[in-house]
Amino acid sequence: MKFLHLVAKACAALAGLILTAITLITCVSLLGRNTIGKTLVGDYELTAFVAGAAVALFMPLCQFQRQHIIVDFFTARASAGAIRWFDRFGALLMALLMFALSWRTTVGGISSFRSDSSTMMLGLPEWWAYAAMVPPLFIAGVIALVQALSAKAMAEAAA
Repeated sequence: MKFLHLVAKACAALAGLILTAITLITCVSLLGRNTIGKTLVGDYELTAFVAGAAVALFMPLCQFQRQHIIVDFFTARASAGAIRWFDRFGALLMALLMFALSWRTTVGGISSFRSDSSTMMLGLPEWWAYAAMVPPLFIAGVIALVQALSAKAMAEAAA
C-alpha cells in the first residue's frame, strides 16, 4: 500500500505542476491582452486540453485518503462494523467506476487517434489528453480495489 500511496502523491504533484503552469500561462495571456493587446495563441484551448488530465491525476490521492464526498445521513446511527462494511462496499463501487472510466477513456482516445482529431488553434492531437487521463484513473481504481479487499488498507487510509 505504501507504493500506491507514493504513486498517488506523485500523480497529485504532477497535477499541481500542470495547474500551476496553466495558471501562469493564463496570467501571461491576460497581462498581454490587457497591456499590449496581444495574447498567447491557444491559451484557452491549452487550459481545456489539460484540465481533464489534471483532475484525473488528483483522483488516486483523493481515493487513497478517502476524501471523496461521503453522505452519512443514513449511516449516522449505524454500528462501527456496519460503517466499515459500507466503506468497503463503497470502495468496491468506486473501483468499478474508476475501471469503467479508464476503459471508456481508452476507447475515446483510440477513437480520437483513429479520426486524427486535433485542437483547432494549436493542432495538438486530442488523443494525448485521453492518454494522460487513463493511467491515473486506473491507478485510482487499483487503490479503491485494494481498499475494498483489505480492512488494513481501509484503516491506513482513515489514519
